[in-house]
Amino acid sequence: MNRSVTSIHVRFGAPILCGLVLLTAAVVACSPPSDVTIHQSTAVAAQPVSQPGGEAGISTQPFVAIAKQAKAAVVNISSVKKNKYRNERGASPFFDDPFFRRFFGEEFEGRVPAPREHREQGLGSGVIVSSDGYIVTNNHVVEGADELTVSLPDKRTFKATIIGADPKTDVAVIKIDLSNLPVLPWGDATQLQVGEMVLAIGNPFGLSQTVTMGIISAVGRANMGIVDYEDFIQTDAAINPGNSGGALVNLKGELVGINTAIFTQSGGYMGIGFAIPSNMAKSVMNSLMKHGKVVRGWIGVSIQEVTQDLAKEFGTLDTKGALVTDVMDDSPAAKAKLERGDIITAYSATIIRDPGQLRALVAETAPGTTAILSILRDKKTQDVTVTIGELPKELAKTSRRGSNSSKGEHALTGITVENIPNQSGRLGGSKAQSGVVVTDIDVTSPAERAGLRAGDIIREINRNPVKDVRDFERLTNQLNPNTAVLLLLNRGNATIFLSINADH
Repeated sequence: MNRSVTSIHVRFGAPILCGLVLLTAAVVACSPPSDVTIHQSTAVAAQPVSQPGGEAGISTQPFVAIAKQAKAAVVNISSVKKNKYRNERGASPFFDDPFFRRFFGEEFEGRVPAPREHREQGLGSGVIVSSDGYIVTNNHVVEGADELTVSLPDKRTFKATIIGADPKTDVAVIKIDLSNLPVLPWGDATQLQVGEMVLAIGNPFGLSQTVTMGIISAVGRANMGIVDYEDFIQTDAAINPGNSGGALVNLKGELVGINTAIFTQSGGYMGIGFAIPSNMAKSVMNSLMKHGKVVRGWIGVSIQEVTQDLAKEFGTLDTKGALVTDVMDDSPAAKAKLERGDIITAYSATIIRDPGQLRALVAETAPGTTAILSILRDKKTQDVTVTIGELPKELAKTSRRGSNSSKGEHALTGITVENIPNQSGRLGGSKAQSGVVVTDIDVTSPAERAGLRAGDIIREINRNPVKDVRDFERLTNQLNPNTAVLLLLNRGNATIFLSINADH
């Protein structure tokens, strides 16, 4: 039984959250931070030196110094989840029904088997980011835990409390009541370069204070299906179950990522690990500590990737950027005069690789902030100023995974939808009284090949009305994996039918 290691299958393999369950226990991978009473860490830069024999090389001493100081701020987290169950002979589910308890009274109570408690245990990692005991880890490490214990490098243990957690990025903040703790200074993940050396520090398989070395294999990994907001750092530093919530450190001794998941076909290390960039983790942490929740920025557009064919149509040879497919009424984007067909190429001087990166950058921006968008419109470039708004509650409650939570494979697998803001109004020129708007489509999905587009509003599935995300989830959960699906769509000012065949 291994419920704390969650597999998410993608088209080329299976990234899994780096959790570890001990013995027969099953809990989230990582747990809250631990307290350490040593001096605060300082950055140490690696310098080239001459090896014995006169050959130039890199001394191991800087790595030793970096690892020593970084380990002081990385803790082990143990989580416990308590489940009550009845396992007496013939215990029936109706014993828990309030109706029978009320009808039979005390006589009934005497016949009900006493509940037993089952404790599920899990291990993970965390990083101390403030000297007064705040620790950053993964949401999946602390999710559902009834007890959290942090173990420091000096073997002391402390109970931890959850300050806040954000499933959409898999970031959580916990706290222990200690002061003068060593911390890892934050680094700037946007400055990482492919090929740069990094160290991964954590608690793989319960082996505390483990350090591995590798390089940055890639940056900006998205569309992995792990969390809602993805902009992962990819590394080949060995990461295994139990590393979740641990530190990814550069050679300046700075925290550049929170280790989160691995791609694996065996359940263990295969040379591909993923970490949440420090900038995203820090932004989420600050919001959780200040507001108790994550306040996300929003501009109110639907966007999609720029393919080679689309790039030609819009007068560019570059496939970077995000193509605007719809602009919501009364949104910051509408007030800034953004239009359908604009290609957003930069966000406050940051070049946009793809829609996922833009989505993450906007979400990390505090509402009320002014941002400069560089756009391509009618084959000409121009800058547009937009004031970032706050993500509306009805959109914040829906998630990429939650919006299509049906189990198994079917013709609508791989699409993401959200509720239409102000259901009685208009969305990007489409008059729709009800339905859900398509916000993202997996490029390998049957829907993509059938011609479904981001910005389409789904009104019906197999002639059944779709009012909101709940209806969408209910209907997609009922779909047969081997049959086609008929959709009624609003696209622009047109209403069309679209048939999507299952991909089997």
